Amino acid sequence: MNGLRLESLSNTLTNVLSDRIVSKHRLFDEVTIEIKAEDVKAVSEILRDHADLRFDTLMDLCGVDYSTYGNEATLLGAPNGRRFGVVYHLLSVSLNQRLRVKVFAEDSDFPVVDSVMGIWPVANWFEREAFDLFGVVFAGHNDLRRILTDYGFVGNPFRKDFPLSGYVEMRYDEDQKRVIYQPVSIEPREVTPHVIREQNYGDSH
Repeated sequence: MNGLRLESLSNTLTNVLSDRIVSKHRLFDEVTIEIKAEDVKAVSEILRDHADLRFDTLMDLCGVDYSTYGNEATLLGAPNGRRFGVVYHLLSVSLNQRLRVKVFAEDSDFPVVDSVMGIWPVANWFEREAFDLFGVVFAGHNDLRRILTDYGFVGNPFRKDFPLSGYVEMRYDEDQKRVIYQPVSIEPREVTPHVIREQNYGDSH
């Protein structure tokens, strides 16, 4: 989107959503707004239905763990004390415009955000993925269960504090004739690659 169209969209969002916008900025030719978790459903309906917005398509929804962002968190729109966020990427096909929406769960120990399945049905699998990988619970989702990991998987693998080796491992037991879970047998270690270059590597000839 060019600068004039971005400015127009930004002004429209301000006029339509008013104080429901927590913050707003432009980056990489796209407008990003942050809203409160309690306003997700109401704002999503407005973004879809308002004649000047018409965001009829949810392109993507993903979870974010801001636990290791440190002092950069403020610049990235992550308020202190709120670890998990959900990011929505919206497209208006008829108006040819895009929008990024950020929401932060208020409780970092049990992050909850309302489901938008009733507004954009495609959110079904996106929300299940964020639930599976980040542990974000989407209130109102009628089939919230894991989608990428095994049913017996322990933890949420995209959380920053999740160990690379995981918490349990699985194997097929010949005696019991079934898959069993057991403690991880791999010793945790850090692997630093050893780089070998020829002499004069990169010199111009």
